[in-house]
Amino acid sequence: MEIRFKKDIEELKREIVLKSVDLDENKELKVNIDDYHNIDKYINISPRCVRCNLCVEECPVDAIRSSNAGIRAKILDNCVKCEICAQSCPISAIYVLEGNTKVINNENVIYDITEVKVPHRIVRMEEIGFNRENCIMCGTCTKYCPTDAIQMRSKLYIEEKTGKIYPEMDDEHKYPFINEDLCVGCGSCANLCTQEVINLKRYVGPVQIYNKIHVDDDLCVGCFLCEENCPTGAIKVIDGKAVLQDNKCIRCQECTIRCPVRALEMKPIE
Repeated sequence: MEIRFKKDIEELKREIVLKSVDLDENKELKVNIDDYHNIDKYINISPRCVRCNLCVEECPVDAIRSSNAGIRAKILDNCVKCEICAQSCPISAIYVLEGNTKVINNENVIYDITEVKVPHRIVRMEEIGFNRENCIMCGTCTKYCPTDAIQMRSKLYIEEKTGKIYPEMDDEHKYPFINEDLCVGCGSCANLCTQEVINLKRYVGPVQIYNKIHVDDDLCVGCFLCEENCPTGAIKVIDGKAVLQDNKCIRCQECTIRCPVRALEMKPIE
């Protein structure tokens, strides 16, 4: 996905002046916009969110607001853009976007938005079961199931309507009924059920690592800004040099952004 916005620089200057007229009525505001280039990263949760809260559980810095039946999960202001949520979402409803802003020859402001492809972790269902005695048949679990694996009907009813025969079960006349062949283990049903009817055991694989922070000892000045801003304590200044504990690093780039001498750089792993 690629989106481009383009704005005439003179039109932008006029808008700035109009929005700033109340700052000082007695002084004429002059706007100068020089050539400029900046790249930002954004994380966004789409309306397809199934309210499983796996992103909330996996976020290492608690930067995602929990979802419920009424609202989807939301990225908060303390997000460090480590992409772990996007890797973990069972239905790929979280997008990583790169915004590229450029002012060219003092004529146009160009803003490009590009989707960044990130690798995905393994998420799968291992076991799922119902405590049907507590079920109040509200149907919330079926509303957000991304694969229609849960039905608020008995197995025999589904067989009659679809013609598909399911293996015999002791509780074949009971409902809700789950087709375990369709369940992907997202956990939406278990998260949303207010009666704790659904018991889910799922497997979540390791985070996929495709880049690494490189520390240049010759440039490092031991200023402690990397250590002070690392959200996981993965980097420490020892004997005047930055030392990275790779097993704690979440590749958020907070240290590279804060480093005043560019001694820290994110590089792809070959």
